[in-house]
Amino acid sequence: MQFEEFDFSSDTAAPRAAPVAEAASPLVRLQYLVDNTPAIIYCTVPSGDFKMTFVSNNALNVLGYHPEQMVADPNFWFDHIHPDDAPNIFSSLALVFSEGQRAYEYRFRISDGSYLWMHDTLRLIRDEHGVPLEVIGSLTDITERKRMEEALQAKGVEQQALIGELRNAHEQLLQSEKMASIGQLAAGIAHEINNPVGFVNSNMGSLKNYVGTLLGVIERYEQAAAPHPALAAQLATLREQADLEFLKEDVTDLVRESMDGLKRVKDIVQALKDFSHVGETEWQVADLHHGLDSTLNIVSNEIKYKAKVEKHYGVLPPVTCLASQLNQVFMNLLVNAAHALRETGVITIRTGAADGWVWIEVGDNGCGIAPENLHRIFEPFFTTKPVGSGTGLGLSLSYGIVNRHGGRIEVASVVGQGTRFTVHLPVQPAQAVTG
Repeated sequence: MQFEEFDFSSDTAAPRAAPVAEAASPLVRLQYLVDNTPAIIYCTVPSGDFKMTFVSNNALNVLGYHPEQMVADPNFWFDHIHPDDAPNIFSSLALVFSEGQRAYEYRFRISDGSYLWMHDTLRLIRDEHGVPLEVIGSLTDITERKRMEEALQAKGVEQQALIGELRNAHEQLLQSEKMASIGQLAAGIAHEINNPVGFVNSNMGSLKNYVGTLLGVIERYEQAAAPHPALAAQLATLREQADLEFLKEDVTDLVRESMDGLKRVKDIVQALKDFSHVGETEWQVADLHHGLDSTLNIVSNEIKYKAKVEKHYGVLPPVTCLASQLNQVFMNLLVNAAHALRETGVITIRTGAADGWVWIEVGDNGCGIAPENLHRIFEPFFTTKPVGSGTGLGLSLSYGIVNRHGGRIEVASVVGQGTRFTVHLPVQPAQAVTG
C-alpha cells in the first residue's frame, strides 16, 4: 500500500490561518483541520509497546507537550497514564487486535504535573491482506464532563441523605403519634381502674379489721361459756358444725390473698402509667431498671406461662432519654424473646455501664434466628412469624428509637440455642442537647 508523504510537524501550537479555498491544496487543508480539531490525533505501532509514530500539533495546546517529544519517547503514552487507571487499560489492549476498536476513559498526566480526564478511541488499521499496519487514536479532553458527573453524583448522595433524614423524621413522627395514643389510652384505663380499686382496697382493709374483731368476739363468747357446761357443749357443737377452725384460717388467708391481688392490680396500673409517660415529649433523666421492671409488669401475661425471667442488673447511672420510647423497645424485645421459646424456657435480662455508655441485654434460649434472616430483622414489615401473627414493625421501630438516642442494637443468634439482643445507649446523648 502506497502513502503519499507530507509534513505534519510544526514548531507552533497556535491555530493556523484558514487558507484561501481556491489556493489551498487538499494536504494543506487536511493539515489545518487536524491541527485545529478538539481531539488529538495520534498513531502507534501495532505491537505490544504501542510506540507513538505521529501526534497532531494540537497536543501542545491540550497537553502541553510537543508532538516530537511524545514521538521520541517509546514509553510516553504508558508512562503518563494515571497509575490507578493503567491496569485496566493494559489488561485489555490485546482486544484491539481481535475486536478492531476499543475506547477508554482515563486520567493522563499533562506537562504541569496535573491530570486531565481523556476519552481515547483506538482503531486498528489493516492492509488489504489483513496484516495490522498501525493503530490510530483520538484523544478528547472530557475533564469538564467528569467534573459535572462527579457534581451530579455528589448531589445524588446529598439527596439520598435528605431522603434518609425525611424517612427517619417520618418514622419518629409515627412513633410519637403511636406513643401519644398509648399515653392517652393508659391515662383513661388508669383512671377507670383506680376508682374501683381504690374503694375495694379500702373496703378490704375494713373487712380485715372486721374479721379480726368477729373472731375475737367468738373467742370471748367461748371463754365466757366455759363455766357453764351446758352452754359450752352447745357452742362446741356449733363450732364443729361450722368447722370454725377451718373458717378462721381460711378467711384470714382469703383476706390476705385479696389484699395481695389488689396490690398487684395497683402495681400494674402504676406500671402502665410509668410505661406510657403520659404527655411526655421532652428528654428526661430516667432509671432504666425502673423502666424494665414496669415493662415486665405490662408483658407479664405474655411471658409468665412460658418463661422464667432471670434478672442480672448491674449498676446503671441515670440516663437522659425518652423513657416511654425505650420502654417500647424493652417490650418488643421481651415479647419477641417469649415468642422465640418453643414451649417453656428462660429469658435473661442483663445490664451494665462503662465509659459513658449503658447496655441492656435481653436473651432467650429459644429457636434462634436463621443466618440468612439476621441482616433483615430490622427491615420494616419483615417477620418470620406466621401470617397474622406479627406485623414485622417491632424491631424496625426499636431500631429507629435506639438510633434516635444515638445508640445501637447488636444481635447474636445460634439456631436451636437462642438469641441475644443488646441495646447500647449513651448516658448523655447528643440528640438530647440538639433536640
